[in-house]
Amino acid sequence: MGISEEEIISRYLAPLARQNPEALGLRDDAAWLRPKSGHDLVISCDTLIAGVHFGADDPADLIAGKALAVNISDLVAKAATPVAYLLSLALPKAPDAAWMSGFAAGLKQAGRSYGCRLLGGDTTRIGGPLTITITAIGELPTGTMVRRSTAKAGDKIVVSGQIGEAAMGLLVRQQSAQTKRWGLSPAALAQFERAYLAPQPRLPLVPLLRRYATAAMDVSDGLIGDLAKLLSASGMGGVIRLDAVPFSDAARQIIAADPGQIERLVTGGDDYEILATIPAKAVEAYRREAAAFGVDVTEIGEIGAADNGLQVLGPDDKPVTFKTASFQHF
Repeated sequence: MGISEEEIISRYLAPLARQNPEALGLRDDAAWLRPKSGHDLVISCDTLIAGVHFGADDPADLIAGKALAVNISDLVAKAATPVAYLLSLALPKAPDAAWMSGFAAGLKQAGRSYGCRLLGGDTTRIGGPLTITITAIGELPTGTMVRRSTAKAGDKIVVSGQIGEAAMGLLVRQQSAQTKRWGLSPAALAQFERAYLAPQPRLPLVPLLRRYATAAMDVSDGLIGDLAKLLSASGMGGVIRLDAVPFSDAARQIIAADPGQIERLVTGGDDYEILATIPAKAVEAYRREAAAFGVDVTEIGEIGAADNGLQVLGPDDKPVTFKTASFQHF
């Protein structure tokens, strides 16, 4: 038998807010939050839906962790430090105690990892798939938010981590027969699935983005499409080289066996890596300091004139085009 809304809140969610006086024990209609003196608040909101962003049968703790992680990634891209979040949980049916316990445990672990606390939210029943909406709140020194609209000509385009891992993780889950023909090791398959199920926001980059980046955003819908959005917002163009894009050894094995899969790698979603534009003279310092925090960043191109749009060059220096630039909801 499922548990009641009151029990969901009092037994599973309220303990996550117990140490946060601003949350008022989750017993009020709202919470309060005051930024530190000399700081601004940065707010972001994302919705995740079963069957679109995660599998309905995925472990509850991983679902919760991913829901919070993707929101924290948006704050990181703005160079904001996470401080709190609101949760809206729309359930197709009353959950059982085991599922709710796992979900709460996932939120608790993720919140501790990212240094943010639950302030409140809502629970309701929905006539469709499980839907999770999180509003994440971060803070930063006044006037230091990094936008996506402020890239400058001559800036270098850099990206963290490895691209396409989550897209391959989704493929592994959906078309395991296809992926078997690439001869990937069990470890490689697990690596891809982990990237899809449990993205890791690049929190160590927050102070570095504040110090070095002229513009930034996270890669949620695909490298090519998200870079195009950044360029459009900045009124700039840019050039990147496919052979400079950071891929894992397993991804390169796939490309060698099936070159057409490079499109999936650079246009698939759920990477949650940080795409940034950095002045050319600061790239090496940014790379070195990121590496000291255990984060690899790779230069993949340069910002140029707006009328050139985004140019993607292959190893032969010829332009490469794709059927679609990124994941599309509609």
